[in-house]
Amino acid sequence: MTQNIVFTDLDGTLLDTYDYSYAPALPALRMLRERDIPLVFCSSKTGMEIEFYRRRIENRDPFISENGGGIFLPEGYFDQSRLPNGHAIVKTSSYTVIHLGTPYPLLRQTLQELRREGFALTGFGDMSVEAVAELTGLPEEQAAMAKVRDFDEPFTFAGDAAEVAELAKRIRTKGLHLTKGAFFHLLGDSNKGVAVAVLTDLFRQKFGNISVIALGDAPNDLPMLQQADHPVAIRKPDGHHDPVLALPGVSKTREIGPIGWNEAILELLRERG
Repeated sequence: MTQNIVFTDLDGTLLDTYDYSYAPALPALRMLRERDIPLVFCSSKTGMEIEFYRRRIENRDPFISENGGGIFLPEGYFDQSRLPNGHAIVKTSSYTVIHLGTPYPLLRQTLQELRREGFALTGFGDMSVEAVAELTGLPEEQAAMAKVRDFDEPFTFAGDAAEVAELAKRIRTKGLHLTKGAFFHLLGDSNKGVAVAVLTDLFRQKFGNISVIALGDAPNDLPMLQQADHPVAIRKPDGHHDPVLALPGVSKTREIGPIGWNEAILELLRERG
């Protein structure tokens, strides 16, 4: 028997781009629970933000924070002796956390260097809670959670395509990377694909044969979709699918955001009986 595993982005995918609602996805969420299919949130959001949605959706599976920077394993979910070597592993009261990302203070230091070099960048670490709330459309309570970061610095940059390319090049010379979701993100060698590969191996050890479904809408989701057996590109509010996600075999939803997410999950699970 093959066990399905679902990895999903949040903003613009399971959550609506504008009001962060997941209500249109409730039928598919219910089917996943009924079939005991693990649902792994894999987001640029912080651990605190993801926990907020896990509580509301009653999700108890592992999750991946800050574009692959951290993997959070609920206690007892996997055999601890099977955890990967070569990464820092931190125990909290609720999770075993595998650290894949670059520490946030180093990212902040680099962002400040880039600003001194002439790039007009404004990171979440430069903003007040109120400013993050205004920028993102989040309630202030959640905007405060978005500022509690460990592995990834979202930032704004108004440069044109050539200036973005130059910024990315400069970031690489510093040993870091640039990616793009709703915002630009400064991060280290971690990405969603690396984290998904680590978790996929743990799921394979737990279940044997597995089939990985992954859903996303933006360039930072590409590494995650590349790890999937069934990659799904979610349609954006303006009606297009991000061309970066045009992988061989990728499915494209007809509908946008969580409506498209619901459509894709229900169709894939019905195909599997």
